[in-house]
Amino acid sequence: MTIDQNGDLTVQGRSLRALPKVSLHDHLDGGVRIGTILELADEAGVAAPATDAKGLRRWFDQQCGTGSLPQYLKTFDLVTPVLQTERALTRVAREFVADLAADGVVYGEVRWAPEQHLAGGLSLDAAVQAVQAGIEQGEDDADAAGRSIRVGQILSAMRQEGRTREIAELAVRFRERGVVAFDIAGPEDGFPASRHREAFDYLASEFMPVTVHAGEAAGPGSIRSALIDGRALRLGHGVRIAEDLQIVEREGDDVQVQFGDLARWVRDREIPLELSPSSNLQTGAIAPWGDEFADHPFDLLYQLGFSVTVNTDNRTMSGTSLTRELALLVDAFDYDLDDLEEFQFNAASAAFLPVEEREELVEMIGEGFER
Repeated sequence: MTIDQNGDLTVQGRSLRALPKVSLHDHLDGGVRIGTILELADEAGVAAPATDAKGLRRWFDQQCGTGSLPQYLKTFDLVTPVLQTERALTRVAREFVADLAADGVVYGEVRWAPEQHLAGGLSLDAAVQAVQAGIEQGEDDADAAGRSIRVGQILSAMRQEGRTREIAELAVRFRERGVVAFDIAGPEDGFPASRHREAFDYLASEFMPVTVHAGEAAGPGSIRSALIDGRALRLGHGVRIAEDLQIVEREGDDVQVQFGDLARWVRDREIPLELSPSSNLQTGAIAPWGDEFADHPFDLLYQLGFSVTVNTDNRTMSGTSLTRELALLVDAFDYDLDDLEEFQFNAASAAFLPVEEREELVEMIGEGFER
């Protein structure tokens, strides 16, 4: 990996930023620009821990660099209160799309929890409409700049609260108006998908796609519940599926692994893993394997044939982008363009789109890497 004359990271002579990418796990409130946070905090009368962009960036780095999920999540106590108006939600959604397009993303899914944005008097419907307006403005802006991008909403219900069925109905209500899927987020440990079985039964009856945060703050049992109780088509993170693998022999680069029933099911059924390497390191999700980026079981899962995808989770908190995540993976595991293309094919095939549109996206990825 080298740096070209424009300052872009390159692999085999190709700019990583220019390569077409698919983003599946990216939180709206986790991707707000630092400057926008400061402006909106000032307007809303919310006290920020710093008064300038550099200072706030340092604060995020300190909070999110401890390896503690609770510390990482505390940063949302600053961001969420400034996103309580239609204007704020539309602005950050528009900037969100612009930042994805600038990073070479051609298809993205943005997840967020509408129930957390009602303190200013918005209804659930009005909040979803505000975000959709921003997404469409961002798509139009990108198109005018010669970039093609499409972004769909994933509505998350907070698993520790009692509004899961309500948010499920909201997702179904807006399925033809920008919403592509449903998710549950929030504290995973102690709040398995089984606690929300009624909502998942309803979503299944409506044929609404589901992804579930699982295998991040809890282990295989949480993943099992996401698949059985939640009927999840994808696993939000899912990194701890590696706990259901037992390495029986290691000789150089050759590894012999014994699969548990859950891991074999996820691998054999090609259930996509929405892995977010930097975030997984910062939240302690990969603590069983180590505390360095190269300790992430991403490569083990990839080599064993799991459907791995690369994601950012929270670009602001982690100070990252999809380009940066790919660069870190190249540096850690010596991947080449063929590997990076495979990750994008996996993500395109896993997108919550009709099969014809997924095939078009796969073709777009192939053409982009070929160029």
